[in-house]
Amino acid sequence: MHTPQPQASSSTSMPATVLDGARRIHLIGIGGIGVSGVARALVALGFEVTGSDVRESQLTTAVRNLGATVHIGHDAKYVDGVDVVVHSTAIPETNPELVAARESGVTIVHRAQVLGAILDRHEMAIGVVGTHGKGTTSSAITWILEQAGRRPGFIIGGLLENFEPPINARLEPEPKLVVAEVDESDGSLRWVHPTVMVINNLEADHLNYYDSLEHIQETVLASIEANARLKHVIINGDDPGARALEERVRATGVKVSLFGRKSDDLDVRAEATGLSATGGSFVLHHGDAKLGTVELAVPGLYNMENATAAAAVADVLGIEFDAIKTALGTFLGLENRFTVVDVDERRIIKDYISHPTGIRRVLEAATADGREIWAVFKPYRFTMINYLQDDYAEAFHDAHHTVITELYTAGEVPIAGIDTEFLCDKIRSRGPEVTFVPEMESIDTWLLEHVPAKAQVIFFGGDDLFQVADRYADGLRA
Repeated sequence: MHTPQPQASSSTSMPATVLDGARRIHLIGIGGIGVSGVARALVALGFEVTGSDVRESQLTTAVRNLGATVHIGHDAKYVDGVDVVVHSTAIPETNPELVAARESGVTIVHRAQVLGAILDRHEMAIGVVGTHGKGTTSSAITWILEQAGRRPGFIIGGLLENFEPPINARLEPEPKLVVAEVDESDGSLRWVHPTVMVINNLEADHLNYYDSLEHIQETVLASIEANARLKHVIINGDDPGARALEERVRATGVKVSLFGRKSDDLDVRAEATGLSATGGSFVLHHGDAKLGTVELAVPGLYNMENATAAAAVADVLGIEFDAIKTALGTFLGLENRFTVVDVDERRIIKDYISHPTGIRRVLEAATADGREIWAVFKPYRFTMINYLQDDYAEAFHDAHHTVITELYTAGEVPIAGIDTEFLCDKIRSRGPEVTFVPEMESIDTWLLEHVPAKAQVIFFGGDDLFQVADRYADGLRA
């Protein structure tokens, strides 16, 4: 497979130089959840921030309210007079602002380079990597630190519900401690150098960029080996993909800790004692020592694992168990991660996850409610369906009925025989009932006609599908 490389201005040391010498920074796609977080951080650091995106959103409004200049639409003139242009891998090469910056010689950097430069300004930087769960884990770490009085900075690819209003980034005037979600999807994590890294899990994902799970593992390992600041790596000891890196990480000389629920040799371990539709409880162990019981306000074994990862980080930072327990007991997670609305005897749940393992875990968590589950899924990329087809087939096992709509291709070249109806047949082959509703805009009407009272309806997708979920809720209210 051809592996595209995120653009770099020059070397991995470039971001710090860029930030130290720049005054005006322009971010293309400033309304993206990752780019907007970097934009918020740059505003906090005193830079003059401008940006552009295709539409208004709560993220563009929030950045504008902080003092950034935000343009709706893309135009070459927006990069006039800027010192640095920031982009993500999602921005096409033909974007007029990117083209103009390249032609005029303006410094162009990837979002991850700027994130790396921001982390380098902090004495302690905690970075969380993982195929899924890294946003929630980053948020749980942040909330523990906040409740322990450490007041961390953070840059996370989701809106933290514990803050009012929910936000995805904050930096302190005197930066000392920061938590960041580190995206491994495009290899750009090589530019981010945390002092403490969490590897929550590693599975085959982002297969538009990677050839295989082994390719992902080698990329993560290379980022560790190249990070001279790294002191401690905290690995999910129960996840085969992450655990496979343990010995090679130890060989680099950094300290390694293991967390999880199942393995016998974990440094920090959760012993599940209860699960419900709205939370759970577990006993936290540190080695042979039983620390006490933690009550969670977010559901599912997967959130228990995320919380255990956060507790392991807190242990490394010397935070007492009572502070960990109190913080996790009030942790609310991220917006649109198992976000629940109850309407007219039905429970509507929204979750951004699109990886089959994540979908399976969310559905598993929903079974604690005891009510019938209806899943609604907008598939993502031909490559994901092709390489993970059997995982998707098993992922919807706990759903009474699954509704599939047309996939989001993300501009990928079609793969012969791989389409939405193929995915529907794969899921049906494992037993669940599946309905293909080609037009996403029609799903709310279909649900109003078919979903019985007392059922749960779980939407897996992005903002466009969540708008359908909101219309479905409005229809129930009416």
